[in-house]
Amino acid sequence: MTVVVKLGGSVVTEKDQPETVADDRLADLAGALGDAAVDDLVVVHGGGSFGHPHAAEHGISSSEGSKDAAAARDVASAMEELNTAVVSALADAGVPAVPVHPFSVGYRTAEGDLQFSTDQVAAMLDENFVPVLHGDVLTQVGEGATIVSGDELVTHVASELDADRVGLCSTVPGVLDEAGDVVPEITDYEDVAAALGGSDATDVTGGMAAKVRALLALGAPAFVFGPDALSAFLAGEDAGTRIEG
Repeated sequence: MTVVVKLGGSVVTEKDQPETVADDRLADLAGALGDAAVDDLVVVHGGGSFGHPHAAEHGISSSEGSKDAAAARDVASAMEELNTAVVSALADAGVPAVPVHPFSVGYRTAEGDLQFSTDQVAAMLDENFVPVLHGDVLTQVGEGATIVSGDELVTHVASELDADRVGLCSTVPGVLDEAGDVVPEITDYEDVAAALGGSDATDVTGGMAAKVRALLALGAPAFVFGPDALSAFLAGEDAGTRIEG
């Protein structure tokens, strides 16, 4: 079974404190991943207080680019630093984690289409490694550097690898309705459109609305859940909100 898990940037970092890792939460998540009995596991993490502020400072998003090499370095360096922390925490928990830096692997066409080969990710899985990807800058033809979000990488990798399950570990226990209750299942974006807004802190990748749209387009069962439900998800149970279009 192939499982793709995203650890949200707001979960692995203190999102309102620049470039600060949430060490205790990250250690707990790493422990759950280390205890999981999953054949093929891919981990993706968001940018949190590392990548997002740099991208916002330089005006870089998934559609707006910068040809300033210093701007690209700022975002890439911050994300590599966070990736090192995540990989290290996973390794400490016994996970055979290895880093994958998207800036060095993929790019976007002039039309914005993601070109990202997953052959190396598949090869890593074959060797019993756990690839750890992250939101990053990407070169885009004619735009310089733009952003690829962790959510976009999750759906791309899951689709290319024909993943059996996809999970997004967020700071909330699932997708919330207008009353603040967890929506158990989403099959159409319009079911929750009125309840979804932006994230609480700086996020250049669209917040929960973008997550739901991306997962609905995936075609595999996907789940949005809080940190406490990660173990249940990895055990094959429903967790938080089930999203399947």
